[in-house]
Amino acid sequence: MRIRFDEQLEQLNVMLIDMGALCEEAITYAVKAFEEDSDEMRRMTYETDRDIDERESEIENVCLKLLLQQQPVAKDLRLISSALKMISDMERIGDQAYDIAEITETMSYDRRGTGAEHISSMAVTAIEMVTESIDSFVKKDMTLANDVIIKDDIVDDLFIKVKNDLINEVAEDKSLGEYFIDILMIAKYLERISDHAVNIAEWVIFSITGKHVTQEEIG
Repeated sequence: MRIRFDEQLEQLNVMLIDMGALCEEAITYAVKAFEEDSDEMRRMTYETDRDIDERESEIENVCLKLLLQQQPVAKDLRLISSALKMISDMERIGDQAYDIAEITETMSYDRRGTGAEHISSMAVTAIEMVTESIDSFVKKDMTLANDVIIKDDIVDDLFIKVKNDLINEVAEDKSLGEYFIDILMIAKYLERISDHAVNIAEWVIFSITGKHVTQEEIG
């Protein structure tokens, strides 16, 4: 019976890795939609978000079967409950990538202007955080989970840089106000994506230790 349970837990790990990879793709497509004004990248973002939603439902079903059909011990219960929390955060990551792509549909100005470089850097770090948070769960690696939480400061600092750059620029040219609002919203969604990666890392630590730490405790 335990062997079958462990096999299902391994299946859960594989499904989480797959869902995490889709989140990475969604962020990548959304940022490319911004950088390239690409209808194809927008379409890919929307489709990937739908795939993420489907994976969430599939993983929920696996978790419920593990809870109902097996006899999990306390450690197993922590792992399964953490997985359920994690997929909720990953689903939100897909939604926010969708929101970024949607904003780019109506942007008709220079996408290489103020804030664009910081947006690209935010996306790179956010993707790293999502990847590493899932890896930390599969590997049961608390050090990696802690690294994800610490990395959030990088994204937060970049968001502040975007905001400050936009404030300075809009003071000089108010005609670009709409563009600046779009850039700020995209930056905010990337900041939220990194926050969700932090949430995932915190649930990883909970699954290992039974203690739910906060970002403040790590920092």
